Amino acid sequence: MFKRYLCAILVSLPVLALGDTTLLNVSYDVTREFYKEYNPAFEKYWKEKTGETVTINQSHGGSSKQARSVIDGLAADVVTMNQANDIDILHERGGLVPADWQRRLPHNSSPTASTTVFLVRKGNPKGIKDWTDLVKPGVGVILPNPKTSGNGRYSYLAAWGAVVRRGGDEAQARDFVTRLFANVPILDTGGRGATSTFAQRGIGDVLLTFENEVSLITKELGDGQFEVVYPPVSILAENPVAVVDKVVDKRKTRALAQAYLEYLYSEEGQEIAARHHLRPRLESVAARHATEFPALELFTVEQVFGGWKRAQQVHFDDGGVFDQIYAVK
Repeated sequence: MFKRYLCAILVSLPVLALGDTTLLNVSYDVTREFYKEYNPAFEKYWKEKTGETVTINQSHGGSSKQARSVIDGLAADVVTMNQANDIDILHERGGLVPADWQRRLPHNSSPTASTTVFLVRKGNPKGIKDWTDLVKPGVGVILPNPKTSGNGRYSYLAAWGAVVRRGGDEAQARDFVTRLFANVPILDTGGRGATSTFAQRGIGDVLLTFENEVSLITKELGDGQFEVVYPPVSILAENPVAVVDKVVDKRKTRALAQAYLEYLYSEEGQEIAARHHLRPRLESVAARHATEFPALELFTVEQVFGGWKRAQQVHFDDGGVFDQIYAVK
């Protein structure tokens, strides 16, 4: 299905005049290594298809911070984020993308996904296996601030949703998350800071982080120091992408930007994603890498929280549930 979809799009693209063109992809921190491999692959593909030399430039930072930079004028041809909320805001505050941007590509415009897992110290001395272990006395939990970090928001929603998916009600979920944050000794503003707190400063017993970040942590800080634990239930962290309409129409780069995002769904694009521990959506690639991505029950933000907009309003806006929970501490 995806191959046919991709071919139909690419065949319809006009062949541009020869020349040098640039494209700016504004993305979040953890995708640095992925796009270091993906961009040259796309540049080669585009050169062979059109004869045009294209240079892909990257901007990386916290997902929400990057979204604000685009609203403030950073001329992104495309954005590749870790939550839909950070693309919705481009429509709501800047009119930079249409309200229905998620309908323009498969899987709600999310070519890859991840999930929230537990990183524990070697030997798992606290015996952490599931979400319920995170609220036990004496267990230090490290995660970034959900008010400022997409990683933190996913971790918070994963904990809440794990209760609901197992039959708990909203009151029980709130109580559980309240107890979890009572075990959080420090809240860093972003995922990198939380990783440093856990891995380099030695604080806490478990780090809540994205599955694809585990390999980066072990690569940078030394393999063998940590172990990854997959809880039986967790959240599907979708990585949405979008063409920034106002920018590409001004720069005349729409066809290139569209092709760049479409190629993420190609066989090669999905293989590169899998090599960087991002869950591929193309079935043929997912099947080849099935042993690398443990099976667990994954729920979406839509299924449990009614979508990112409602989750943001209820849980993370000023005065929302998170503020109430953390104020109690």
